Amino acid sequence: MSRLRWFLLVAVVAPGATPLRAQFVQPNVIVSVRDQKLMLLDNGGNAAVYPVSTSKFGLGDRWGSMATPLGTLQVAQKIGDHAPVGAVFHNRRFTGEILQPNTPGRDPIITRIIWLRGLETENAHAYYRGIYIHGTPEEKTIGRPASYGCIRMKSSDVSLLYAQLSIGAIVQITADHLPKVSRAAKGTLVSAPASARAPTHAVFTVDSSKPGAEKASVTPLAPKTSVAPAKKSDSNAWLRNARA
Repeated sequence: MSRLRWFLLVAVVAPGATPLRAQFVQPNVIVSVRDQKLMLLDNGGNAAVYPVSTSKFGLGDRWGSMATPLGTLQVAQKIGDHAPVGAVFHNRRFTGEILQPNTPGRDPIITRIIWLRGLETENAHAYYRGIYIHGTPEEKTIGRPASYGCIRMKSSDVSLLYAQLSIGAIVQITADHLPKVSRAAKGTLVSAPASARAPTHAVFTVDSSKPGAEKASVTPLAPKTSVAPAKKSDSNAWLRNARA
């Protein structure tokens, strides 16, 4: 197996982005195309490994290639907070339809969307190509290349991953095997590098005045501040436009 690699993060490839100071950063997620697996890292340790499906059209970042890009990327948006498992998304909006795994003849994006932004020249088009980590009803294809460029996961797995990744978390997609990493202690939310650009966060919301009018709203994240422990939320808290 390959060894866990640190990489030099110099800048975020995005319009209007503020250059970062060069620093060595460890990825929060590693996707192995060779193994068709995704490893979640927590404090340098292996927190979980999930089977995935990368592109059946190979590797690359060319427009129209439908290939999976390699290199270092960042979680730019998260879409699907509180959406039901199997929720169908079209143009990143919940349609109201819910699919079961391996529904015959159906292959939409479902459950959760983790939208990636490329941080290197070799994956600079990833964001605008719509490269996601997302759920798929085609769970029978997980474990072999079958996507159209994205990283596909089972709905149960992508829900767990989504809950563990923060905006700005680093994703490394490699053609090599997963590295050999010791098991991590269970616990904390995987965080982004301290100097990472503040991206946006897409939240699954419901307009109570219009039944069925679900949408994914995209808003800038406010700077984190120290606050007192929150009180237990009420039963309708999921209706509010709040972070997961």
